Amino acid sequence: MTELAQVNILETDLNVLPTREGAIVVFATPDGKLDQGARKVSTLMKKTVARVVESDRFEKAKIGDVLTIAFPVGMAASKVLVAKLGRRPSVEEARKTGASIAKARGTDDVLILGGATSRLADVAYGCALRGYTFTPHKTADEDGVGAIDVMANAPADVQAASDVMMAVAEGVVFTRDLTNEPANVLTTTEFANRLQDMENIGLTVEVLEEDELEKLGMGSLLCVGLGSASPSKVVVMQWNGGGDEAPFALVGKGVVFDTGGISLKPAGGMEDMTMDMGGAGVVSGVMKTLALRKAKANVVGLVGLVENMPSDRATRPGDVVTSMKGDTIEVINTDAEGRLVLADVLWYAQERFKPTGVINLATLTGAIIVGLGHENAGAFSNDDTLCNKFLKAAGAEGEGAWRMPMGAAYDAKIKSRIADMKNVGGRDAGSITAAQFLQRFVKDDMPWMHLDIAGVASVKAETALAPAGATGWGVMALNRLIADVYEAKDS
Repeated sequence: MTELAQVNILETDLNVLPTREGAIVVFATPDGKLDQGARKVSTLMKKTVARVVESDRFEKAKIGDVLTIAFPVGMAASKVLVAKLGRRPSVEEARKTGASIAKARGTDDVLILGGATSRLADVAYGCALRGYTFTPHKTADEDGVGAIDVMANAPADVQAASDVMMAVAEGVVFTRDLTNEPANVLTTTEFANRLQDMENIGLTVEVLEEDELEKLGMGSLLCVGLGSASPSKVVVMQWNGGGDEAPFALVGKGVVFDTGGISLKPAGGMEDMTMDMGGAGVVSGVMKTLALRKAKANVVGLVGLVENMPSDRATRPGDVVTSMKGDTIEVINTDAEGRLVLADVLWYAQERFKPTGVINLATLTGAIIVGLGHENAGAFSNDDTLCNKFLKAAGAEGEGAWRMPMGAAYDAKIKSRIADMKNVGGRDAGSITAAQFLQRFVKDDMPWMHLDIAGVASVKAETALAPAGATGWGVMALNRLIADVYEAKDS
């Protein structure tokens, strides 16, 4: 796994500044005021920081931007970074500043002179997340990312906040690593092995193999992996940090590679289908975060791991399969495979765990990208309360999500002549008919939400807190949802 930069929260000690190596960060408020640390650095540099803050460059900079002073005179530091940030920034501003610091510092160790600035833990969090790089398959020596030291006037408070945030960051990075891995490395077996390793942090992990899935009647899930040499699996991760209450359930689509099967995709861009396990990656990252921060909640994460390949054994368009629920499905398009996986895992989660609610995640449809681009995931739900609470959590964490419509009128599009339903409903409303299909496998009294993350799981350009590639979208929002809604509160 990619190692996060180590974050160290320190008592303010300005005496170390002349001999401190690496990058040093000072803060200047939008109106140009410098705190004690910034004034000290400016004095050591013969007022250079003050002149930078008085410049047009600083005036034109946005809040959260960083200006670099290379080879600072009078100091051992390699560079001084002047961050434009108010003393009481918002969460978004603080994290944006951290991301700007990460890009400006390179691989250097960095010392952030926080002083009395609030949300310093968020600054360090943004720096750690944006400093992520995925390099396990590069043969050239790669310099590791240096440590993040934060000097604060109230280090104990900053440390407490940072500990929780870094547990979330570990989950985000775990999700990114899984999503970035090539399919010849992250096979269904390797994926399951990495999840089993999380027993070391307190999760209970169970792997259901194909013979067990057959006994359970998971014909919908199993039909997806028939063409692959990699065995299909379901992995169940349990975190029991609450009382005797039923758990909340997270379900993820884990198609480790998607050729489309017999309904073969075009060659152009098929290499991106290594990210088609993004939903399972998010579920895995959330479960890791909950275990690391010892969440006071009961949560179960279930992921269906398959590979969709063409072969003489592969499911054909026109085949009819039987789901664990007992409903029959006419497979019109083998490239609409994610919903076939989720159907059985959703039903199994409800039958076995009787959860208080279910959220499933999947890189499910290209249609959601057409509708929402790469800024928002599509949210579909049968429960206004659950959906609104998630959207509030996602908004607080800066992870875009937009509620999409559902309704009985769309069901007509997945009506089959020879089976209970078919797995696609045509080009129009493609993401909605996919959600309507999944809803067939949700019990009437079960609060449920489907998140279509096809546009946000992996992107071609950098985002606020991630470089190009896997984003880890959803780990932060789901962790906050569980903390705010499902976690026991201290009395």
